[in-house]
Amino acid sequence: MLQVTVSKLRALKEKGERFAMLTAYDATFATLIADAGIATILVGDSLGMTVQGHGATVAVTMEDMVYHTRCVARGVSRSDAERPLIVADMPLGSAYTVEDAARNAARLVRAGANVVKLEGGLWLAPVVRFLTERGLPVCCHMGLTPQTADMLGGFRLQGRGEEDAARIREEARVLEEAGARLLLLECVPNALGKDVSEGSSVPVIGIGAGPSTDAQVLVLHDMLGLTPGRKARFVKDFLADAGTVQAALAAFGKAVAEGTYPAAEHCYG
Repeated sequence: MLQVTVSKLRALKEKGERFAMLTAYDATFATLIADAGIATILVGDSLGMTVQGHGATVAVTMEDMVYHTRCVARGVSRSDAERPLIVADMPLGSAYTVEDAARNAARLVRAGANVVKLEGGLWLAPVVRFLTERGLPVCCHMGLTPQTADMLGGFRLQGRGEEDAARIREEARVLEEAGARLLLLECVPNALGKDVSEGSSVPVIGIGAGPSTDAQVLVLHDMLGLTPGRKARFVKDFLADAGTVQAALAAFGKAVAEGTYPAAEHCYG
């Protein structure tokens, strides 16, 4: 069975071909996402809100992440399509030391993850280097980092001023040099998303980071219109026009590949 790899995603970036990522937390949706040809699945700690009913991601534990990663990996294995790359979140407190990071990352890989995702900035560089030197691929999540959103002033746009934008650009450079195989950039102005993507040799996945990133990710429940309350600006309900879940998943992948999502109304200009 064919498997999407980090090397394949990098080749897509080099060819200028954009790819899609969606969150998944269970076997059923993981199979549907794989069948729809979505290249990457994120087992996100967003499950704290979408599945567990918490108001934030900080309540999610390593045991939660291992359990849901196993569920997603089983679902992906049931698909006859090319298997998406599975990226799994390292929850709050799981990577404060290199030893903790290595132990917890190995648990997620054993559960079925191909890549582990860490939230943070420059302080992550030694952890990223330690993991990648030991064969554990890393995605670094920058910009708005939900695990530490309170320290950033809440769920708000990051990188608005030149000083803050320069910091994020420097974080991207340092973390890539440390060995990060993917970068995820959340909730920044279009121009900064473009700068980081063009300045990085590794794929940059955006969520609210403008149309110029190499990939786009959405929370599954958001893109199916299932999340109650006020929606973030970058969210689009793909189920509303598609009619079925399968058609909505395919429409999202197509819109990302063709560059019609995100449109201007989903971006922070």
